[in-house]
Amino acid sequence: MQTLLINIKELLQVREANIEKVSGAAMAVLPSLKNAFLLIENDEIADFGLMENCPKIKADKTIDAKGKMILPSWCDSHTHIVYAGNREQEFVDRINGLTYEEIANRGGGILNSAKKLNETSEEEIYNQSKKRLEEVIQQGTGAVEIKSGYGLTVEGELKMLRVIQKLAKNHPITIKATFLGAHAFPTEYKENHAAYIDLIINEMLPKIAEEKLADYIDAFCETGYFSVAETERIMQAGAKYGLRSKIHVNQFTAINGIAACVKHKALSVDHLEIVTDEDIEVLKNSETMPVALPSCSYFISIPYTPARKMISAGLPLALASDFNPGTTPSGNMNFVVATACIKMKMTPEEAINAATLNGAYAMGISATHGSITVGKKANLIITKELNSFYELPYAFGSNLIEQVILNGESIS
Repeated sequence: MQTLLINIKELLQVREANIEKVSGAAMAVLPSLKNAFLLIENDEIADFGLMENCPKIKADKTIDAKGKMILPSWCDSHTHIVYAGNREQEFVDRINGLTYEEIANRGGGILNSAKKLNETSEEEIYNQSKKRLEEVIQQGTGAVEIKSGYGLTVEGELKMLRVIQKLAKNHPITIKATFLGAHAFPTEYKENHAAYIDLIINEMLPKIAEEKLADYIDAFCETGYFSVAETERIMQAGAKYGLRSKIHVNQFTAINGIAACVKHKALSVDHLEIVTDEDIEVLKNSETMPVALPSCSYFISIPYTPARKMISAGLPLALASDFNPGTTPSGNMNFVVATACIKMKMTPEEAINAATLNGAYAMGISATHGSITVGKKANLIITKELNSFYELPYAFGSNLIEQVILNGESIS
């Protein structure tokens, strides 16, 4: 099956295969071709270039993209799409003055979601999560990481991971699964952290590994949640089962968690609303991708990741949605990109790099996703007619996507 896209006004994020991520000043460069073509064979990008060099072939399908931009699908490396119900009451509680911590301390937050999830059947959780996943696909996301973490029991965590596995089997989007049993301490373990961590390590992890349910392991390294030492135990245990870590860290406080993550070669450190000079130094020249979640900052009114400071220091940065029921009930990566530009002062070029190429790196799929590269998956966003790609973050409330292509096939 061949699909030929012609007369593309601008083809964005064209890269050689050896570029895994971009950092520092290189983030401001978004390579593109104007008046371009792109050839898809089956599910991969087979060729692209200027229209003057367009091959004279009779493709099975031809799409005229005159006046439109084409870019790789968003790679959303941090989500909690699988959950039961919602937490709309907590949304109102915050409007009425309660903080995230106050809501959590009275049984809300993660524990609220855990209670609902454990009371809900696997089939119902799948049906609710399926709707959310299909929505983000229509919004241009072509690869997504989904975490567990609302079970906090052996069966609850396994149930979530099985739902993620089923979503991956039944949808064309690329999905990576992350085990986040260390999301919060259940009430019965509040005074006995070691016993819950033993449950994670000795009961949850072996079963997850046996069923091959996870690609990564995560922990909420934060004051009042998992300490640095506790997070290190989780990372070490995951590594024994081949699960590299992707860690929640520095959302509310800086407790030297980033240094521990870099030491254990974490693939990513996510949130980073609070970042110290020491954190920046330890991230330099590491394998660890910093990931910002701007729509979380927007929704619960906490500081934004200091993108300008980090990029100026030469670091890479990825953007992700943090789609979850409590602090970011949206997986719209178009809004994430716009918010990064508006609130974090990232340029459109930087934000698109962060949400495509660097996002792919943060979920371990940069060999196949995140750029317009021969041999990579044909996961594409075709925009409506635009003046320039700057309109994508500028017109933040408009749907500027005309068509989404996943694995070489149109799904919208």
